[in-house]
Amino acid sequence: MISLTSRVTLTGALVLTTFIALTALALEQAFEQSAHSAERERLFAQLYLVMAAAEVSDSGMLAMPGHLPEVRLELPASGLYARIDPPEGESLWHSPSAIGLTLPSPPREIGDGEYFHRLPFNGDNYFLAALAIEWETLDGPLPMVFSVLEDSAGFELQMRNYRHTLWGWLAAMAIIALLALIAALVWGLRPLRTVASEVRAIESGEQEVLSSNYPREVKRLSDNINTLLNHEHAQQLRYRNALGDLAHSLKTPLAVLRALADKVGEHSPTLHEQVDRMDNIVQYQLQRAATAGRSALAAPLPVKPVVERLITTLQKVYHYKSVQLDSSVDDSVLFRGDEGDLMELLGNLLDNAFKWSHSRVVLEVAHEGRVVLIRVADDGPGIPDEQAERVLQRGVRLDEATPGHGIGLPMVRDIVEAYGGSILIEHSPLGGALFRLQLPAG
Repeated sequence: MISLTSRVTLTGALVLTTFIALTALALEQAFEQSAHSAERERLFAQLYLVMAAAEVSDSGMLAMPGHLPEVRLELPASGLYARIDPPEGESLWHSPSAIGLTLPSPPREIGDGEYFHRLPFNGDNYFLAALAIEWETLDGPLPMVFSVLEDSAGFELQMRNYRHTLWGWLAAMAIIALLALIAALVWGLRPLRTVASEVRAIESGEQEVLSSNYPREVKRLSDNINTLLNHEHAQQLRYRNALGDLAHSLKTPLAVLRALADKVGEHSPTLHEQVDRMDNIVQYQLQRAATAGRSALAAPLPVKPVVERLITTLQKVYHYKSVQLDSSVDDSVLFRGDEGDLMELLGNLLDNAFKWSHSRVVLEVAHEGRVVLIRVADDGPGIPDEQAERVLQRGVRLDEATPGHGIGLPMVRDIVEAYGGSILIEHSPLGGALFRLQLPAG
């Protein structure tokens, strides 16, 4: 999913755009209606001026003055035209501006009201205003229709200018409002970004808990995270202390049982075997319980220093074998987990390789995508395919003559599973066994 800021910004932009568009349409519609009404009033004002200038004799003859009150009515093709028509028959009069043009006839039956309409004429759009009256003469009322026709280019230009101004200002306001919204989001969501950065700092080991300087909406979350972290640290400490106390308390009873086994004669080997078995079970379960497992908030741990310490120790332990170790560990490889788990895992693998090798051990640790690959190979007798799963079970040793308790490789399996990884046992190119492990990268 996209970020919270992006989602709110996108939603705000969509709402703002919709609001601006609807507002612009409403304002444009209102302005157009107002401009249309103003145009109607102006044309009827021109029509009334023509009516004021008209003279009708007692015999019903229409006479118009030589100069009209509106100059445009006297200029040919000026865009403003006037005419006077009887209810039926040819036009009684048209303005000098209409010379050479055939003006559209107004509707003959418009009643006593006013008529205003937009219609095409001469390739353009025009407004037509008409008024039907009855002029009183001595011979009786004389019905006539006064009409004025004007080009709508000015009206359309006014509308275009208004649209450009309106949309320009609204677009500028929308941009300003959107920038203000983004600024408000950046400022308002700053505590959440601070939480995220502090969580990353905890993951990288730069700090242990979240700070307490948060708004009350976020403070409850930060307090709960701190409580969880403190509880986890305290629980791990109590757990390890309890396991250490248990191991220490079992040493004395087991030592007493061994001492007594030496004095019981013919049953001494059986007692020694059972005591050793109890000791192996206790050690295995203690090691298994001590496995911390993967934690999202564990600080990433460099693998290379741990490998170097283990190699130094194992070369001292197996100095009599003169084992050649080829180690290739990428400096950038990080393990997100407990250092004790990593040492237990690598220590058992390397100890097993040194123990069974003839003269050579190969260790490779590297990144591959989002996982850490660990390969440990030796040139020893190897592990048959049918025994590969069996050696990962507690207490199983393929060679009973070789010292050991049979809990090392099962411990490796338990640690790998606790971290969501995998382990495979294959044939090594050196002739012995190859252990291939995959663990989540730090």
